[in-house]
Amino acid sequence: MIDAALRRGEVAVIGLGRSGIAAARLLAREGGRVYASDAGAGEGVAQAAATLRAAGIAADAGTHDLARIRGAALVVASPGVPPTAPPLVTAREAGVPVVGEVEVALHALRGVPYVAITGTNGKSTVTALVAHLLSALGHRAVAGGNIGRALSDIALAGDRPDWIALEMSSFQLHDTPSIRPTVGVLTNLSPDHLDRYPSVEAYYADKALLYRNAAPDSRWIVNADDTPALDLGVMAQGTRWGFSRRDPSAAAHYEALRDALVLFKTPLVTRGVLPLLGWHNVENTLAALLAVMVADSAHQTPDARAALAAAVQSFRGLPHRLEIVSNAGGVRWINDSKATNVSSARVAIESMDRPAVVLIGGKHKGEPYTSLIAPLAAHSKLVIAYGEAEPLVVGDLQGHVPIERGGSSFEDVMQRARAAASPGDAVLLAPACSSFDMFTNYEVRGNEFRRLAQAGA
Repeated sequence: MIDAALRRGEVAVIGLGRSGIAAARLLAREGGRVYASDAGAGEGVAQAAATLRAAGIAADAGTHDLARIRGAALVVASPGVPPTAPPLVTAREAGVPVVGEVEVALHALRGVPYVAITGTNGKSTVTALVAHLLSALGHRAVAGGNIGRALSDIALAGDRPDWIALEMSSFQLHDTPSIRPTVGVLTNLSPDHLDRYPSVEAYYADKALLYRNAAPDSRWIVNADDTPALDLGVMAQGTRWGFSRRDPSAAAHYEALRDALVLFKTPLVTRGVLPLLGWHNVENTLAALLAVMVADSAHQTPDARAALAAAVQSFRGLPHRLEIVSNAGGVRWINDSKATNVSSARVAIESMDRPAVVLIGGKHKGEPYTSLIAPLAAHSKLVIAYGEAEPLVVGDLQGHVPIERGGSSFEDVMQRARAAASPGDAVLLAPACSSFDMFTNYEVRGNEFRRLAQAGA
């Protein structure tokens, strides 16, 4: 598709964030005529457009040339551009194919094996850990996709990697028709992004596109404890291995008797040496290890297993995912800003091993908060609700757990948390919401949590 579009005419790139800029540059390097645009009028967008124009790429900031998009041979959408955006609607109405940035990058990186990771929660940690494990085995491995570094940026680099660990959101899967991973991983499934999808079924349908090009030689890793995940790819061609906290028949599982992570019937490491908090990170580690081991039979030798065991212990996780940012005054401040949906917030809350003041709020994503009642009752001393979702959080939780309103600013929220926490407690940011009411993204929210937590140390 990409080659034909490059020969046929101009390619339009929608969105001038990191992914869009990298895709435009990559398409131009591949010999294409490129037009890039973004409706945003901020300084960053204007600078991005100016940079592209300096490189000989046509670019607009603050507007889209819909007539030009209508006449394009192909439209490439950045991950953050919703399908209802006018340029994408215009393209579809004109019969112009629409793909995502990852599709462009995979075309440029064809021949490089990759592990594609998707799921509702845990995919960033699994992606980073897969890249870390592959590197420990001597491969030149990189992590990209939804994890932060655009895959097109990797394709632009001069040195092609040996392996790619590729995080794929549901939006990216929707727009990547050629996806055919060496190993595909489905971490779990639960409702999410109901502010963008009309139903849970529609969201799951996009996740199922991981399997769209399944073949007899495909290799799949799936959460054996998660019925929706198990059901999603049950008809896909290829071989499937499960990881589990509970099922001793799974290829990768946790064994309580020896407190060990067991891979292919042999213990690899004990849970006690894992540097990551929470049972969900036991699952994430099992998933990553299993994916790497089935990627190549050479990854299952005794020497390889020893290298993997050491690498698991040296992995330090990612920012904004149960990240301990301060222990001042005997209070542990934990940044889980990446917990942008209810299920991921529940996992974070369940991982608490001390009474926690839990901060919940932000921009509502369409899910009720009632499923947090049981873990909050077991692990929290207080919930502080804040942001646009504050009245909904209070409405769902009041009367079930101690809760108060956070005030008009994030600084107010943090001051209330500091006043409520005693030595031996934790303060946990587990928003269960997106950040877009107060912050530009979850990273900015997490950084502000870290700054304020450390400022009060």
